Amino acid sequence: MENIYDKKLPITAWAEDDRPREKMMLKGRQSLSDAELIAILIGSGTAKLSAVDLSKHILNAVNNDLNTLAKLSIKELVKFNGIGEAKAISILAALELGRRRKEEDATKITRIISSKDTYLLMRPYLADLGHEEFWAVFLGRSNRVLSVQNISKGGVSSTVVDPKIIFKLALEHTASNVVLVHNHPSGNLKPSQQDLILTSKLKQAGLMLDIAVVDHLIITDGGFYSFADEGKM
Repeated sequence: MENIYDKKLPITAWAEDDRPREKMMLKGRQSLSDAELIAILIGSGTAKLSAVDLSKHILNAVNNDLNTLAKLSIKELVKFNGIGEAKAISILAALELGRRRKEEDATKITRIISSKDTYLLMRPYLADLGHEEFWAVFLGRSNRVLSVQNISKGGVSSTVVDPKIIFKLALEHTASNVVLVHNHPSGNLKPSQQDLILTSKLKQAGLMLDIAVVDHLIITDGGFYSFADEGKM
């Protein structure tokens, strides 16, 4: 008689909550969908939803955008039926590890050759933020990165920038060039009138100190806008 306990079950016969783990073991982590990966993090679903279905429900609420998911707070996540504080913390901890991995990759950029270099360097600092922040990248000769500094933090739609702070730091680092960077949490890449005025003001201030403001980037979760690339420097 065939021993049913020795017989391999097809994937379709596995319990729903076991499938993502088994799938990872058999096919590797790249084979899993975002929902399956989140299901592994939360471990279990509800009486009506499997862990995978609950994960799909969460992703659907953020339009399947992991960047939007990473911006949610623990309080917002626990509003989903089946997600307690422990599961919410697990989800956000995993997303934070991913963000920090990108940040470590960014530290490998030692020279700024193009606007994309600045974007890759700065995106980890500005991704997933729900408020505006203004940063400056100070460059030496041959556009070698000397320092990356946060200048200010603001609200959802704006932040106050003091030119004196920027150029004080530039002088302290003996910078030859400066790249300005700030984010738009709204996702709108179009520079505001205030952005244009501030850029012109900082560029003129830099000329007096022989410190060139070579670019200004606006960063969103979906990409970036370069003043230099658009001929606005």
